[in-house]
Amino acid sequence: MSSLFWLVNTVFDIYLFFLIGYVILSWLTAFGIINTYQPFVQSLNQFLYTIIEPAARPIRNVVQRYLPSLRGIDLSILILWVLVNFAQKLVNEILFY
Repeated sequence: MSSLFWLVNTVFDIYLFFLIGYVILSWLTAFGIINTYQPFVQSLNQFLYTIIEPAARPIRNVVQRYLPSLRGIDLSILILWVLVNFAQKLVNEILFY
């Protein structure tokens, strides 16, 4: 049972690391620090977009509909971070305690 506990937590932790990478890459792109035409940067950006965007898009739609504009600040990633942490703790409590 402890190996299943480890696997579930590792999957959630890896997703959170991808989320951090997505945020950092978006900041580096927005400030013009990295060249987005490099093949490695393009593939990394596409990979992170594919992993993060399906979960962030519905949250972003709700945030844009019900909250006022914050001039370029995307709260959907922060809300997704909180939801993933909540899901991790909920799964751990339900399955393993």
